[in-house]
Amino acid sequence: MNSTRAARYFSGTYAEARQKFLDAAGLRGAAVESFVHPQKGAQGETLATDVALVGPSNAEKILLVSSATHGPEGFCGSGCQVATLNDADLLARLEKAGVALLLVHAINPHGFSYLHRTNEDNIDLNRNCIDWSAPLPANAAYSDVEPFVLPATWPPTPADDAAMAEYIQVHGMRAYRAAVTLGQYTTPDGIFFGGNGPSWSNRTVRALLKKYASTAKHVAWIDVHTGLGPYGHGEKIYPGRNTPADVGRARAWWGADVFAPFDGVSASADVTGPVISTAYDECPQASITPMGLEFGTLPDQEVLVCLRADHWLKRHPEAPEAQRLAIRQQMRDAFYCDNEEWKGMVLGQARVVLLQTVQGLQAA
Repeated sequence: MNSTRAARYFSGTYAEARQKFLDAAGLRGAAVESFVHPQKGAQGETLATDVALVGPSNAEKILLVSSATHGPEGFCGSGCQVATLNDADLLARLEKAGVALLLVHAINPHGFSYLHRTNEDNIDLNRNCIDWSAPLPANAAYSDVEPFVLPATWPPTPADDAAMAEYIQVHGMRAYRAAVTLGQYTTPDGIFFGGNGPSWSNRTVRALLKKYASTAKHVAWIDVHTGLGPYGHGEKIYPGRNTPADVGRARAWWGADVFAPFDGVSASADVTGPVISTAYDECPQASITPMGLEFGTLPDQEVLVCLRADHWLKRHPEAPEAQRLAIRQQMRDAFYCDNEEWKGMVLGQARVVLLQTVQGLQAA
């Protein structure tokens, strides 16, 4: 697949991505259902989480591929999904293996349209899918770092930068990153906020799992992400349960380069409440084999600065228009490398992962 052909599967806006996905699903003869979001998009467009099923509705083995858990990361995930719907060879392999393909386009359509990693309520969806009847996860260090992570002015002042440097010197970079990114449930307009209850996207994902995967015996779930790790590299992050059998199955399918956050070797923090964990709740009859496929864009700290700026902007709607536009563009660039080289790297690696998953499901 040459780079020009690779680029055709990607889009420049949420609305374009949605239309490409629906068109590709229609041409493939997929069963399509749309879960319409209650709010409108940045251009006044309809927002929805769209589901396309290729294969039987009662399949025992399901390959689920999802996009846009984190808003603008959907540019990458949508491109992978549209490319998959155009991949006749891969789809034939799925059919031969008796595996149904379930594509979930734009888990967070609001963030995709508005170029926010969070949803309409400033919730990071990968911190929202917790057990809300249990005590909330604690992150006592967050209140210590928030004053300089989200300072009063943007860009941060030299004093803000000095406070951050001092914290890192005393506690270490690992502790700083954990304090910022693990998630917090105390500051609704803060960064990596987990919410005060189940979000619209959380409820929607659970509903579609109940509908499409309630009788499956094996569910493999690839959730496509961007923004962590080396440029263009797809890290295979295992976000599932920490049991020898489950981790062993993931590494048997996808290789020794499957990294688990709970081992401390992944680019991702070991967060509580990722969207992908809903499969354990809603599909208790199935074995679950999950992966967060994370493609690198900019250096990690640059991505975090863009996230900080975006949250600062939410707190300061009075910011000048030029600054608003600059921050919006920086967010897009932090999660989507809009060039043919990167897109080709993404599609090549995504296809390998999907082939490995088909093989794993076939043998399950």
